[in-house]
Amino acid sequence: MAPLFQHSDPDGMRDVVEGRLIWTTTEILRAGSSVILDFGFWGRNELASLNWLAGTVGTTARTDYLSVDRETQAERVAQRWRETPEQTWRVTQDELDEWRALLQVPDADELAGNYTMEAPALGGCREWVAARWPTALGVW
Repeated sequence: MAPLFQHSDPDGMRDVVEGRLIWTTTEILRAGSSVILDFGFWGRNELASLNWLAGTVGTTARTDYLSVDRETQAERVAQRWRETPEQTWRVTQDELDEWRALLQVPDADELAGNYTMEAPALGGCREWVAARWPTALGVW
């Protein structure tokens, strides 16, 4: 986001960019290759919707979760700012704490590849994906 827009989320563009990455992912999956999406999925709705989307192209999703303690996270963020400020932005400890509180840690079923959670409330997965990541379905 920083190289493109010089900001972490200018006017909601984060969802547009993430959606385009997700659309590209589905094209790669259709071609028979594997893909790793690594831009942070904070909630079960995201995981459920990406699992649904993988299924629409005949594949399955897998969730890998790497727990990071508060201190390590803060140091990594600070180091990134020190070493490559042109590729990131300042993040305060208060912001990190606020974001950490929003994270829905994947449960054992999700980590085992058993996505048994219900579809997102907003009209099911297709509608949820279209609202959250407007470019993910190839429609803008």
